[in-house]
Amino acid sequence: MKIYDWYNGPYPARVRIALAEKGLLQKVDFVSINLWKGEHKTPEFLEINYSGTLPVLELEDGTRIAECTAITQYLDDLDDLDGSPTLTGKTAVEKGLIHMMTKRAEIEFLDAVSVYFHHATPGLGPHVELYQNEEWGLRMRDKAVRGMRYFNEVLKSQPFVAGASFSMADIAVIGGMIFSTLVELSIPEECEALREWYARMQNRPSVAAWAAMVEKGEPLS
Repeated sequence: MKIYDWYNGPYPARVRIALAEKGLLQKVDFVSINLWKGEHKTPEFLEINYSGTLPVLELEDGTRIAECTAITQYLDDLDDLDGSPTLTGKTAVEKGLIHMMTKRAEIEFLDAVSVYFHHATPGLGPHVELYQNEEWGLRMRDKAVRGMRYFNEVLKSQPFVAGASFSMADIAVIGGMIFSTLVELSIPEECEALREWYARMQNRPSVAAWAAMVEKGEPLS
């Protein structure tokens, strides 16, 4: 398998953490697409992924799968594993709840931080950010903070974002936390449950391994 990504990007982090959870990091070749140079918006990369976003999984037969949730679903269902998904749910109820909470993590938090980054901060620089709407960006910043408060309430009554077990919904919120750190968007002081959860997540081997890789400043794993 091949994955096009940028080593410290919040969205690529979601797939790298999922790979680590599944024990698949060593089975992947990573191809660096430099976000800061706008390589994800070049005609060459748009041939790989129409949306111009990272990451993208490319299989040996040339099939390409974009979008973090879709990639994680594929990784969790790989035939050569034990057939027991660990990130996307085993029962119909688990699958439904995990997909629901993953979508909420994206819409209410992670994607909102992304819009704030691209519209109300310098973002990736003027050569990439060809259009910015600061007012919209600031609205999305406020939405992201509301999202933090929402997940804080969720985590007051359960250990993980979608229930009793770690899942791709947790990984999506971790992505939001990573992005929030990059843009210096702080967790509200009163969100103690969210803070406690994130401290636990940072100690999880898959997340700690990603952080150690980023600290080295190396584009490849």
